[in-house]
Amino acid sequence: MTVKDHKAIKGLKTQNLRDHMTEAELIFTALAELSTRQIAESEQATGMPKNKTAARKGGGIAKKARLELEQKTGKPVVSGSNFLPPKMSSSRKSGKKGLKK
Repeated sequence: MTVKDHKAIKGLKTQNLRDHMTEAELIFTALAELSTRQIAESEQATGMPKNKTAARKGGGIAKKARLELEQKTGKPVVSGSNFLPPKMSSSRKSGKKGLKK
């Protein structure tokens, strides 16, 4: 799943996706990142093409783990729920209340 697809599921536009991930989403993201880094190190990847290949392999490991968990639990890991609540409107954000005369 691409970042763009993930943000669309959560209804995010400019917000940081990671700030809105559930615990499970964060864990699988961390697995993909760790796997990618270790593969790149073991293959001594240098340059964009080799690191891209390592990233695809690392992402594949996390994808397989996610799919297996979803199969065993019957629940999706990626969800539309957000960890952070929606941002308040700018008029409410400032904390100013209407002036009374």
